[in-house]
Amino acid sequence: MALGYKARRRWALVILLIGLPLYIIAAVVTVSLFDRPPFWIELVIYIALGVVWAIPFKFVFKGIGQADPNADRDAE
Repeated sequence: MALGYKARRRWALVILLIGLPLYIIAAVVTVSLFDRPPFWIELVIYIALGVVWAIPFKFVFKGIGQADPNADRDAE
């Protein structure tokens, strides 16, 4: 079952306001459990973690920045 436009907007907001900060905290705590690597390796780790979080939610964020495609049909 595909999510509607409004549901995707709501889920995107929940993911960005609640899920992303929790993911950032988890990533920092996980990386801090190990000995501190050189700066460039640590930078690569954080960049990779910054991209990986969005992959499962790609379908939620797709098309969110555009106008509601159902708005034209509802107005008629």
